[in-house]
Amino acid sequence: MKTNVAVFFGGRSVEHEISVISALQAINAFDKEKYEIIPVYITKQGRWFTGDNLLDIRNYKDLKTLTDNATEVFMRPEYGDYNLYKAETGRFMKRNPVVASLHVAIPVLHGTNGEDGIFEGLLETIGIPFAGCNTLASANGMDKITMKMILRECGIPVVDYVWFTDKEWFKRREEILDEVESKLGYPVIVKPANLGSSVGIGKASDRRELAEKITNAEKFSQRIIVEHMIEDLKEINCSVLGDADDHQSSVCEEPIKSGDFLSYEDKYMGGTKTNAGMQSSEKRIPADLPGNVSETIRKMAGDTFRALSCHGVSRIDVMIDRKDDAIYVNEINTIPGSLSFYLWEASGISFSGLMDKLVELALRRKRETDRKTFSYDQNIFALGGGVKGSKGSKGSKF
Repeated sequence: MKTNVAVFFGGRSVEHEISVISALQAINAFDKEKYEIIPVYITKQGRWFTGDNLLDIRNYKDLKTLTDNATEVFMRPEYGDYNLYKAETGRFMKRNPVVASLHVAIPVLHGTNGEDGIFEGLLETIGIPFAGCNTLASANGMDKITMKMILRECGIPVVDYVWFTDKEWFKRREEILDEVESKLGYPVIVKPANLGSSVGIGKASDRRELAEKITNAEKFSQRIIVEHMIEDLKEINCSVLGDADDHQSSVCEEPIKSGDFLSYEDKYMGGTKTNAGMQSSEKRIPADLPGNVSETIRKMAGDTFRALSCHGVSRIDVMIDRKDDAIYVNEINTIPGSLSFYLWEASGISFSGLMDKLVELALRRKRETDRKTFSYDQNIFALGGGVKGSKGSKGSKF
């Protein structure tokens, strides 16, 4: 009997198209002898669709035709109901028909409303086994401010930073500029706190540029982070696979950037194939590093994965300051572009093997979670107790 795996992708995110590319790569990597794959495409408006036409990337050039020829679906937020239902209503219809019964979910959603814990919370509410970080780990990993706070507390090095909200920016603009200049100096990197793929990121070398880059970043996020910029920088990426207690790190890669930092174009438009995703970006695998430096980064990536209680496959991006060889964690991608399959292939695990491992991790976590106690069978209301002040209470209290 095959395992029914739903791959969720798209979503209400500026990284929507990258998610489509990553998901179709993953779907094509599954062993079809072992798995029945159900693609679930989430539109930019938040509607869910499934159908075979979603498997051809050429169909995404015309999104209206794509969804017109697909089946709109939904899942009920009821614990234990793993069915995918057809989204249609009728006067005499008692229940929406089941389109598919799912065993495992694989979210391949990049950015906001998918990688930040929102979607993961839905999956946890339903209780379906899924691969990837849970709600808390996803939220902490997505928010660059919270992530750096946690890592610093755990003794994992991060660069100095200043953070603030968009409302603070409008209320005390000059104070914020002063704070950045006094604490960080120039140059700095300005980032939306909860976006990936280098969206909204900019370098500032003076006060005018800083104000300009912050104004741009706040269009994308309510929280902004400004970081000290390492001028003589070497960026290195490493993927981690497993869970917080049992994980392994991949070989390291060095992405090739065209400017001061790795841009959206560097990541996703470096190759000639528009459907190649992160695989298409220019990179050196393995990275040209001394053996001890590579091992330090691989351990730092694993420590980051553990500190954030991650699960599934993530990519940790680190920075080396060539001036003094100091190494800092830049960020984590809890659902990395192309699922970092190319790093695992270079580490001896095929893309198909990676998807096997993700399904295995999803089912194992579900078994472990089910062994925990979340509620008690005893009903305190049936014991004659009440709440003081409530209607019908006779003065009893807890």
